[in-house]
Amino acid sequence: MTRDHEVVDRGIIEKKSGRKSLPAISWRFIARLFTQKHRGMTAAATTRLEKQLKDFASGGLMLFWQRQGMYIGSALLTSYYYSTLIAFYSFLFCELAELIDFVISVRVLKWKGGGARRALLYQNLLLMSSILSALSVSVFAILVAYVEGPQAHFTPLFFLFAAGLFAAVNNHQVPKILFVRLTIYGLTMLFIPLRDIWNVNPPLKSELWLQFATVVFVLYFVIDCSQIFLRLYRNGLDQLDELRLERDRAKSAYEVKSRFVSIVSHELRTPLTSIMGALGLLRSGAFADQPERSENVLEIAHKNSKRLSSLINDLLDLQKLESGQMNYSFNPTNLASLIDDAIESIEGFADSTGVKISQVDVRKDLIVNADYDRMMQVLANLLSNAVKFSGEKALVEVSLTCRDNMARISVTDHGVGIPENSNELVFGAFTQIDTSDHRQFDGSGLGMNITRQIVEAHGGLIDYSSKLGQGTTFFIELELAS
Repeated sequence: MTRDHEVVDRGIIEKKSGRKSLPAISWRFIARLFTQKHRGMTAAATTRLEKQLKDFASGGLMLFWQRQGMYIGSALLTSYYYSTLIAFYSFLFCELAELIDFVISVRVLKWKGGGARRALLYQNLLLMSSILSALSVSVFAILVAYVEGPQAHFTPLFFLFAAGLFAAVNNHQVPKILFVRLTIYGLTMLFIPLRDIWNVNPPLKSELWLQFATVVFVLYFVIDCSQIFLRLYRNGLDQLDELRLERDRAKSAYEVKSRFVSIVSHELRTPLTSIMGALGLLRSGAFADQPERSENVLEIAHKNSKRLSSLINDLLDLQKLESGQMNYSFNPTNLASLIDDAIESIEGFADSTGVKISQVDVRKDLIVNADYDRMMQVLANLLSNAVKFSGEKALVEVSLTCRDNMARISVTDHGVGIPENSNELVFGAFTQIDTSDHRQFDGSGLGMNITRQIVEAHGGLIDYSSKLGQGTTFFIELELAS
């Protein structure tokens, strides 16, 4: 007879009838108890913890048979010289802890990663098994010391020293587990001689006090070793993180380069093809007897030549900005006059599309320290974008206001608008909102990136507000000249 059930993602086994079995309830309780803090972990911290857990589990499994040899040897010595009963039950307790640790370590190594919740769960399960293992060794040593009575406890203290050194060398991957193990071993090592001192109350020159002092010295040595190995491992993790970061940077740079080649190839090929076609027709004499057709072909070639020139200038500006070679000449500049000149420079393009540019609420007395030519480039780019995305016979509004010693230039269109969360696409290099092969508006994806860098070089801010289908307002804020 079978019982229907399903295993949900959290590992909780639930019956289809809705009643939960006792193991399922226990597992859910453990999972919630061990994963309460996972929400505060970043992706980088989660990845690092996954690496630490897998290293810890892998190292533990590799040393499995070494630990078995240590347990068997300790059990045989205890059985021969002290007590067979203590040796048997202590060995059984150690093996139970080993079995639990083995099962958890295997699950960690099979785990594919991907989640802070599961990472914390495995960390705490490994911590639980490590506590059981450390307690089994400590109880073993305490029982042997009890059989020996008040004396120099070389054998049990050596067992603890070996276990502590083993943990310092091999458990440094997860600091929490290392700390708990060393704490349990250290308290046990101190308990054994202090118990004898409490029961016997010997003089200060007694070997019991010497044994206590030796234990303190050995504990310092074990802790120092653990710090060394922990530091070395963390340095290795830091180097691995740096390599991973450099890999991501190289990947991003490759993607940017690929987009650059794709966009520039497209933007160069289209006008070049048009220019070559126009020149080819003129060279062949096809329109020798048709001057009007010849003028039309020449106009097309001229427009595409200007388009090529604009793209090349953008590329040169971007190169100067990225290399820090862009030169600025800051002088007192009247922003109202700058706006007038920028509108005049773009009026031809606006007239060709039937778009009207209107000045609304423009103050005439605002002066800033700016590079006139570069700010002209910024405003011309904002105005041309507003015209381009407005559609025919639309209105573009320009305003200039002042607040808290900051001048604000706003360019508002009533066009297609910008989708939410598109800031990186708007101001990124070689990026555009419309990435399709048949986008409606041409462009290299460099203009707004260059504009932002120029504004920031002036100590200013550029941003936008937009509603999809209703329009966009780009604004620049610059500090007034004192």
